[in-house]
Amino acid sequence: MNYIYGPVPSRRLGFSLGVDIIPHKTCTIDCIYCQLGRTTHKRVRRKSFAPKEDIIKEIKKSVSVGHDIDFVTFSGSGEPTLNSDIGNLIHAVKKITSIPVAVLTNGTLLFQEDVQRDLLEADVVLPSLDAASQEVFQKINRPHNSLNIKSISRGIKKFRKSYTGQIWLEIMLIKDFNDSPDELLRIRNAISGIQPDKVHLNTVVRPPSEICARQLSIDEMKAVRNFLDKRCEVIAAPHIKRSREHKDVEGSIIEMTKRRPLTITDIANVLGISEVNAESILERLQAEGTLIERKRGKKDYYIFTGAKKAG
Repeated sequence: MNYIYGPVPSRRLGFSLGVDIIPHKTCTIDCIYCQLGRTTHKRVRRKSFAPKEDIIKEIKKSVSVGHDIDFVTFSGSGEPTLNSDIGNLIHAVKKITSIPVAVLTNGTLLFQEDVQRDLLEADVVLPSLDAASQEVFQKINRPHNSLNIKSISRGIKKFRKSYTGQIWLEIMLIKDFNDSPDELLRIRNAISGIQPDKVHLNTVVRPPSEICARQLSIDEMKAVRNFLDKRCEVIAAPHIKRSREHKDVEGSIIEMTKRRPLTITDIANVLGISEVNAESILERLQAEGTLIERKRGKKDYYIFTGAKKAG
């Protein structure tokens, strides 16, 4: 599979079948907390990055296998709305399956009318809003130089008026970056203007791109929630039911860790195998140089290195 990965455990979407329609680290921003490292191709111009027919063929094959899938999710290793075919692809998925479609986006292009139109058929759109001032936006998200946070916020607000699906807004809270009273007040005002269906408060859990991206404590997260709106949800670790065992376990591990760092528990649950079996495969992939292990807090995460398997 070139464009499909998972299903993977998602804190918001359950078991999510990922559709990756953007080349690795092609994005409009370069977030200090990104779990995939620095953006290597920063751009805002949209284009078709891959043949639509090939992507649709892989989606059809994946949903027919019988895995536990809660959402078909356009996300992956770059900003999905940069792909100008995303509207046609969402439309195709809706014809293939009744599984709801989600789009994980940083929201930076939602001020563009063509992007808004392309997302209208999605069931859930999950944009990010980590800042409400240009200064903090530049510090956290390191955007393309054409992007302005006020235009982005207005774009999400305008999209809300025409879009009939769910908008779940995510705010990534980073210690000493966007947790000041002034910035939180600006974010609260932005939330009030957007009127999302849900607001998810997150913090840095997986290994970030920059070591300066530090997480808030649970008490600090609760305090932010109470300040912004008590209806905001502090995202906790996902409660994952065990999936059916995958046939190509090693290949599945490689495909999943290309898109996000995973713990051994994540891998065992998603692939339907024991942690003992997962450990032996992970040890082999580390020995080959395909994966590395990195500790974050009390958890060990496995990360794809980009190295090819020894053959």
